[in-house]
Amino acid sequence: MNLEEKNTTSKLLYSLKHSPINAYFSKNSEDFVVREKPLYDFSGKGEHLILHISKKDLSTNEALRVLSEFSGVKMRDFGYAGLKDKQGLTSQFISVPKKFEANFANFSHQKLKINEVFVHDNKLRIGHLKGNSFFIRLKKVSKLDALKLQNAFEMIANQGFANYFGYQRFGKFQDNFLQGLEILRGKKLKNRKMNEFLISAFQSELFNRYLARRVQLSHFARDFDLKEFMQIYKLSKEEARELKEQKQFFKLLKGEVLGHYPYGKYFICEDLQNEVQRFLGKDLSPCGLLLGKRAFECGGGFARHLEDEIFGQFYELGTHIQGSRRYLWSFLEEARWRFDEEKAHFCCEFFLQKGSYATVVLEELLHKDLT
Repeated sequence: MNLEEKNTTSKLLYSLKHSPINAYFSKNSEDFVVREKPLYDFSGKGEHLILHISKKDLSTNEALRVLSEFSGVKMRDFGYAGLKDKQGLTSQFISVPKKFEANFANFSHQKLKINEVFVHDNKLRIGHLKGNSFFIRLKKVSKLDALKLQNAFEMIANQGFANYFGYQRFGKFQDNFLQGLEILRGKKLKNRKMNEFLISAFQSELFNRYLARRVQLSHFARDFDLKEFMQIYKLSKEEARELKEQKQFFKLLKGEVLGHYPYGKYFICEDLQNEVQRFLGKDLSPCGLLLGKRAFECGGGFARHLEDEIFGQFYELGTHIQGSRRYLWSFLEEARWRFDEEKAHFCCEFFLQKGSYATVVLEELLHKDLT
């Protein structure tokens, strides 16, 4: 695979097969709402102040800049668990040293509000969140399209979704991953954090391409008979049958890396039949590679062959970065929907574990590219 053959990210393959659904979506503060859920309860003691903020049409960094200019707290002294979208209404938790508490008295801003204040022992770090709750309102939805949306949303809520990285990861022109590849080949930027960000975009693009390959395999396992399926992937009869007999859409592979869901240790899939049952129970999920030297190694056989197809030519570059694993398949929690026929509004709400993108769920739902 040659990444330079195209200068934009690869097209994602959907798991559902319905045709595109007509609906209008805008990432404004009324129609797109994100609420961060912390990883743990705050202790009520310690040297750090936790600010629960709500922001509208501001990125997390822009919100921190506003708080910094008002309070005098330096940007490096703020802590946060994750970056939130600029568009829409988003709430999240920010940490600052407690000694600055008085500096936030009488804070007021048109697009930023401090809702609550807590005290905690530690500074917030990236990843210190459980996940995010989302509210999405779709407009101009006909009664027929509402029924299609209901069916698609309930399918996703029941079976889960392909956990792609969202378009936000790849920049305005969807080509950040190519800059990341150039950095790994020796073209470093002066800004260390920008180097890391662009390299992560490269890792994300490879992950998405591998996941799309797995979604394709899962479709082919359903759509082709045993003999045709064996020929496409050069599988033995036993391997092909093991895949085709799995009840769920996304097929597990013997020898691939699995992870306890929604968090836990990685391990190799050996007892395929047993692990499929646990996957159906949403107790585990297969984990794709984020290229790097410390990533948990895949086993052998067909699972390793598929990884080598996507990542093989870049393994040497991976020796310069840490690497990890990420769930290929994720699940909605607290999923619900409603349709207002008079207003032609279809609203859905759900919770996602950290690292999953609501826009990916929405693209699967509508079968439309949101970039």
